[in-house]
Amino acid sequence: MSIEEYNASVDQYSDAVYRFILKNLKDQDKAKDVVQDAFEKLWLKAENVSYSKVKSYLFSTAYHTMIDMLRKEKKESRMQDEEAIILSHTNQYTDLNEVLNKAVEKLPESQKSVILLRDYEGYSYDEIAGITGLSESQVKVYIYRGRKFLKDYIGTVETVL
Repeated sequence: MSIEEYNASVDQYSDAVYRFILKNLKDQDKAKDVVQDAFEKLWLKAENVSYSKVKSYLFSTAYHTMIDMLRKEKKESRMQDEEAIILSHTNQYTDLNEVLNKAVEKLPESQKSVILLRDYEGYSYDEIAGITGLSESQVKVYIYRGRKFLKDYIGTVETVL
């Protein structure tokens, strides 16, 4: 990959990678660090990465960097017991996006990542498998389980509105 192709990939993919990581981490500074690390790794491996594969490489690298960061943080601090997941809402909400974001945050990390890649970023099952290192069938299973959880968590649209 040439310097011009690297610069073009920064212009083309930095925002999408940042949105994906930010949606997972919910911390702008950490998301910026992960994206910067991904582009640094791309720069160091530029001669081995084809320009046609740079998008997949960036998302895969950013995803794995994010997972490493989360594991490191988990080891450094003890997690408090999570609240029990309540699968129904009795409160009235007027903002469907707020309800959906809260529901996505309740998903396990593996399901959350594949749901975001599929439904927010529009990747195919095959591309998601390449990014996450899962098999295509496992990606489908995680997406199915995640969507089922979201459906059960949110309930009907009439309940939310």
